[in-house]
Amino acid sequence: MLLRRLARPVFATWFASEGLDALRHPGSHVVAARAVLDRVEGAAPNARIALTDTQLTGAVRAHGAAMVLAATMLAVGRAPRTAALALAGLTAPLVLVNLPARGPRPVDPVEKAERRERLVRALAFTAGAVLVGVDHEGRPGLRWRLADAHERRTAAHASDD
Repeated sequence: MLLRRLARPVFATWFASEGLDALRHPGSHVVAARAVLDRVEGAAPNARIALTDTQLTGAVRAHGAAMVLAATMLAVGRAPRTAALALAGLTAPLVLVNLPARGPRPVDPVEKAERRERLVRALAFTAGAVLVGVDHEGRPGLRWRLADAHERRTAAHASDD
């Protein structure tokens, strides 16, 4: 359908933009990822996540590359459902990074508003990616096809008896 051919590339631009930013300028992403790792270690003292900044930079860049790849696949229509579900999974760390900050540190109202905006945006794009991922484009899904095949087989065996 023409609408899907137009909407998917436009939808994929945000993911591609976020991925390219992580690839080209990983510094701020590394700082945010380090904050999440510190928060996880603070919540679960037995969970020691020992990553150097170099390793974390590599992980951030790999995450960015995966987002660009999946966004490109979605935009050009190659395995769009798989690409969309991959994007939904790849956006989960962005949601974690933008969760409201807790702790004794004073929160700047501007920073708090920006963080909330990024959180809502990441949640919205995650939900949109899930919707794209489950879109059957008007064709029946696997569950329906299996049930239909079972019904046909049952009907064929019943007519043979």
